[in-house]
Amino acid sequence: MLHGGEVVERALAASRADEAIVIVTDAHEASLRWAGNSMTTNGSSVSRDWAVISIFREGPNRARVGSVSSTSVASGDIEAVVRASEQAADGAEPAQDAMPLLESEGAAPDWSAAPAATSIEVFTDIARDLAPGFDAADRLYGFAHHQLHTTWLGTSTGLRRRWTQPTGSIEINGKRGDSGSAASAWVGAGTVDFTDVDVPGLLGELNRRLDWCKRRVELPAGRYETLLPPSAVADLMIYLAWEMEGRGAREGHNAFSRPGGTRVGERLTDIPLTLYSDPAAPGLEYRPFVATSASSEQLSIFDNGLSAQRVDWIHEGVISALVYPRATAAEFDAPVTVPGDNLLMTGGSAASLDDLVARTERGLLLTCLWYIREVDPATLLLTGLTRDGVYLVEDGEVRAAVNNFRFNESPLDLLRRVAEAGATEVTLPREWKDWFTRTAMPPLRIPDFHMSSVSQAT
Repeated sequence: MLHGGEVVERALAASRADEAIVIVTDAHEASLRWAGNSMTTNGSSVSRDWAVISIFREGPNRARVGSVSSTSVASGDIEAVVRASEQAADGAEPAQDAMPLLESEGAAPDWSAAPAATSIEVFTDIARDLAPGFDAADRLYGFAHHQLHTTWLGTSTGLRRRWTQPTGSIEINGKRGDSGSAASAWVGAGTVDFTDVDVPGLLGELNRRLDWCKRRVELPAGRYETLLPPSAVADLMIYLAWEMEGRGAREGHNAFSRPGGTRVGERLTDIPLTLYSDPAAPGLEYRPFVATSASSEQLSIFDNGLSAQRVDWIHEGVISALVYPRATAAEFDAPVTVPGDNLLMTGGSAASLDDLVARTERGLLLTCLWYIREVDPATLLLTGLTRDGVYLVEDGEVRAAVNNFRFNESPLDLLRRVAEAGATEVTLPREWKDWFTRTAMPPLRIPDFHMSSVSQAT
């Protein structure tokens, strides 16, 4: 089988379009699953996803584009995909985001090297460290997943870029008690290679949370002082970041719009919170260039190969940036800004989540959020459910588990109302883990988090 770089070169050589872009991603994945205190399945897979983008020019900023994707690994299929993309371009309407393609920045390191690979051996230490948990009375369920995605990007203008993206995660769910009324708790961690995953620490935290469930209290819906752990904060901030589109804000389609402009420059909080993406963030690195086979409000195929830089979306409490592809940036005279594939928030104190608990007279401590959906794009109002542990805090200690709730909150409003932020730590988002894993967040204290109704979810 041809490696990705060879596919790029052969596809570009076969192209008859004015310009062409080829993106190849080879995915090597391994997974491990357990249920009821025993390993159930494990396996590994290899796959390829690649696309050819053909461009016919009608002027520097006017072009027709066709993009065709394939999962074939047969070299004989390359020309057919190229021709299909040319045919698609030939019948397309002019692209609204047409721009000149980027030029070569020199040879890509390791262009001809084989893709990175993983295997189930990456879980050897994980499986060993889970064994003591399997021998205990609690029932453990979970999943570990490791991915290595190697991407090659080449254009007819000579641009060549390559990147290998490692992504890993582990989730453990513990059950205690009768199946009909079992207490449930969740812990999880993101990782690059699993060498830094502290399974005994995760099991210890899981046991602590299940111990909190010995006493149970039913509470009504309402507004409660609420402590959001880093995982829950990550899920809310990810949704906020996904909505930070410059065009949508300029045209009044999202919560970052205001009469006559955008909310860039608006102060949300006096706490110096900075929400940012950085492709070089240690341990959370991501592909430092654009590679997309389709245009959207956040990405343009004409920006393929464009370098990603650190972006402060919120700087010391002030909204400071929105996403602008090159064409949109030129239209609105705004800075070109590439969306990030990690998200970090800093600016809080050195306090841990336990420290926040110790300073709480009465409130709720959440574990994680689930089934998050948008209710109102104009305010970024979200709804969703609490899951796997909501706890009552009284006089600085966790006193009991309480029922689950449905919540209605806007992450923008939460930042406006946040009373305290703790120390930033690397965390695994629960809701968006399948799409976004690289996050570092502080715990937050919200004085009046809106639990809109009681939920029967477990």
